[in-house]
Amino acid sequence: MSTMETKSSLLLLKFGKQIRKYRLSKNLSQEGLASLADLHWTYISGIERGIRNISLKNIAKISKALKIELKNLFDF
Repeated sequence: MSTMETKSSLLLLKFGKQIRKYRLSKNLSQEGLASLADLHWTYISGIERGIRNISLKNIAKISKALKIELKNLFDF
């Protein structure tokens, strides 16, 4: 794996941890968050595990569903 790929993978993992942290702080299951964000729970799972490269549109949906500012998801 190249240095760029490693950095990208670490970024996805850190972002996924942020999603999980906020989801758990709101006492939401992956299914619950998925429902609020109009996404599939397996997609949420993939994000949290750092295997999904999420789009900006879906980041905005999750931010709105969690009732947090979008910038907070990048505060890691």
